[in-house]
Amino acid sequence: MNDRSALVLFSGGQDSTVCLAWALDRFEHVETVGFDYGQRHAVELAQRSIVRDALVGCRDWGQRLGPDTVIALPELGRLSETALTRERAIAFEDGGLPNTFVPGRNLLFLTYAAALAYRRGIPTLVGGMCETDYSGYPDCRQATITAMGEALALGLDYPVKIATPLMFVDKAGTWAMAERLGGEELTQIVIEQSHTCYLGDRRSRHPWGYGCGSCPACDLRAKGFEAWRGAQSTGTV
Repeated sequence: MNDRSALVLFSGGQDSTVCLAWALDRFEHVETVGFDYGQRHAVELAQRSIVRDALVGCRDWGQRLGPDTVIALPELGRLSETALTRERAIAFEDGGLPNTFVPGRNLLFLTYAAALAYRRGIPTLVGGMCETDYSGYPDCRQATITAMGEALALGLDYPVKIATPLMFVDKAGTWAMAERLGGEELTQIVIEQSHTCYLGDRRSRHPWGYGCGSCPACDLRAKGFEAWRGAQSTGTV
């Protein structure tokens, strides 16, 4: 086991890109894992390697970035009747959650990531879960992540740690974190190469990046970008 290593759950989106940079800034060896579960915005999978290649040129991160693994979870997509896995309009359900919520997704991701980390001798998982600016997903909350970490450590008899650097950071703070970690170079990678839009739109370019501009993910990203730029202009970041 190498306690100076980490495995990042890397989707190719803004949050996981910033988390990957965060891990590269702190650990000597960083690997990534992604999941193909039949997501509607599968374009994010194509962006993963592009973002990774771009990060190699930042600071000394190329020396720290290790292998990437993609795990296929087709049954998750088949089981999930959601707007992320079906051609359905995005809306809120009766229980208050958006129909973009994929039940069990992060729990499965963490389980498979922990199994891979166990085999690779890596004790730390890094995920972009956040309960500050988010859509209310219960598997993004700190209580869920804490319980999941304890269950994985017990079930594997292995010191699994789950780091969530964005858990209590809003989207404006995520942009600011990207700037602190990698300056203009990293923020441009986030804008030009990462993908967060639920509808998989890579044609429409906005100041904050590519996306439809209307789905919940685009809305959060755009508002965070505007707040961050506003704070920059007033010197409060």
